Amino acid sequence: MEKSKVYFTSEVSNDSLVKMYEALGVNLPGKVAVKLHSGEQGNKNYLRPEFVKNLVERVNGTVVECNTAYPGARNTTEKHRKLMDEHEWTKYFNVDIMDAEGPDMELDIPNGLQIKKNYVGKNLANYDSMLVLSHFKGHAMGGFGGALKQLSIGCASSYGKAYIHGAGDPNQDMFKTDQLQFVTSMGDAASSVHKYFNGNIVYINAMVNISIDCDCDGNASAPCMKNIGILASTDPVAIDQACLDLVYSSTDSGKDKLIARIEERLGANIIDAALKNGAGNKEYELINID
Repeated sequence: MEKSKVYFTSEVSNDSLVKMYEALGVNLPGKVAVKLHSGEQGNKNYLRPEFVKNLVERVNGTVVECNTAYPGARNTTEKHRKLMDEHEWTKYFNVDIMDAEGPDMELDIPNGLQIKKNYVGKNLANYDSMLVLSHFKGHAMGGFGGALKQLSIGCASSYGKAYIHGAGDPNQDMFKTDQLQFVTSMGDAASSVHKYFNGNIVYINAMVNISIDCDCDGNASAPCMKNIGILASTDPVAIDQACLDLVYSSTDSGKDKLIARIEERLGANIIDAALKNGAGNKEYELINID
């Protein structure tokens, strides 16, 4: 298989996000969903609206999110919309909470290693293409959060999140699910959304404010590493693998905390599951466009 192309810049700015999108040579067609993380209440590390504004406007996109499956400020549509206002997403963008109304859209995963169905916000059907804009960082349950996490947990409805966390059993206590089954379910789910858009999807990962915790944590740890840069690809497997490789090869001593989190939570298995489901390629060419 030919290596996937992953573009990289160490420049972190509003304009460099646009530059990375344009490096892909792709024009996303029709109505564009921009999947990003709205940031849990109290979180200080999430990507701010002002930072992503130029990119969202470049693709004329609608910011999309889904409700959570755990207590917090985003587990109901009413609370989530209020937080989107407080975090100023609605100040700059059209915002769509895709699972605000049911029923969920079901995506089949015929070759899923752990789950055979994925339940996503039904409004996903309203979009012709998607830009997945991910804040790469650690994650208390998945080990790390990047493009594949946005595709899986991020696009899943509240019910779908419980389904993935429960490895196919939405009634399972998400904190007691077998870890390998959980991260495998994430990889399965991610592959279904990637395939749904049938090539009309691109990925940008911002390796900034790199904490061991996710933006879903209202009391996340402060960043443990210095900013690394921004990556772009049409391959979610390759871009997340490239981010992991950049962490492991970094000279930043803070990487030890993040690597420990990733390995403890079996995070790399998310990539392996998505790979086995045909969602991309771990072999990549890193193209520096600084």
